[in-house]
Amino acid sequence: KKLMNLHLITGGSGYVGSHIVKRLLELGEHVRIMDLWRDANLGPNVDFFNGDVTNPEDVVKALEGVDYVHHTAALVPLTKAGKNFERVNFNGTQIVIEKSIENKVKHISHISSSAIFGLPEIVPIDENTEYGPLEIYGRSKKKADDFVVDLIKQGKPVSTIRPRTIVGKERLGIFEILFEWIHDNANIFIIGNGDNLFQFIHIDDLVETSINACVMEKPGIFNVGAEEFGTLRDDLVSLIQHAKSRSKVIGLPVSLTIAILRIMDILKLSPLGPWHYLTYHKPFYFDIEKTKKTLEWQPKYSNIEILTTAYDWYVQNMDDFKYSSGNKSGSMHRKPLKKGLLNLAKLISRLF
Repeated sequence: KKLMNLHLITGGSGYVGSHIVKRLLELGEHVRIMDLWRDANLGPNVDFFNGDVTNPEDVVKALEGVDYVHHTAALVPLTKAGKNFERVNFNGTQIVIEKSIENKVKHISHISSSAIFGLPEIVPIDENTEYGPLEIYGRSKKKADDFVVDLIKQGKPVSTIRPRTIVGKERLGIFEILFEWIHDNANIFIIGNGDNLFQFIHIDDLVETSINACVMEKPGIFNVGAEEFGTLRDDLVSLIQHAKSRSKVIGLPVSLTIAILRIMDILKLSPLGPWHYLTYHKPFYFDIEKTKKTLEWQPKYSNIEILTTAYDWYVQNMDDFKYSSGNKSGSMHRKPLKKGLLNLAKLISRLF
């Protein structure tokens, strides 16, 4: 009988990592997590290793006996981590991948980011689109992605997966703000008029690409996003209708809004980072044909289904995180944010 594979998931307690863990366990694979904190919901079937991706000794220990690596550990924009972005997102990636290759791991899947493209001049984005990160998080992810692409060119067993904005069950972070406002019938502010085509990716569809890249041992660059998506305004209006909410979508002047959000960000009065307020008013979507073909993958969720399933999960679980003593999760995408001045903005939204 063939032994099951052992998969190491760095950042396995985080949002993307924990969903990869769940799916691998469903598939009957062996799972080891390397993270700085243990998710209380991990269950007994997971080998947990407390370690830091920026520490080579930790990484080498965690890699013992591992067949496949899913490298998801990263600091996300909401952490506003400054210099640590590069330390974790680039240096950490370098260490994990170099040590994995030295350890003769069969394949490594690196979860990259669409932030490496900044504001692309031409959409859809494909494998030949130039990078142009706008801010410190995007630059750290670009350095990591460049490092991986270089290894792919050398024929190493590694792939880089670049997801559009990830949404799904358990997704809080900035989406918790959106869902809360819709649930409370507050009007939704967007930057500009919202007629930009904007693509999301469901967490389950993303998970599938990381697992396929590993078990099929397919090196390459894989852009992932929903196949069916509309404009940001249309998809938000559909979500509001689904929620039976009285919220309206209100477009704000682009330059003024970005200027205000930038000041709020600098003064630490808003959870939104530059990646959010500099890009959400522009068309942003991937060409996913190569990924579909190479990884034998088909996204199951449209933008509207992505938003509505995430919203429904939010409503069902709202009381758990709204009135508990705060989610102990170390993942920014899995806990409610400190809203800062956005609570005031919510009140103002009702005047429209």
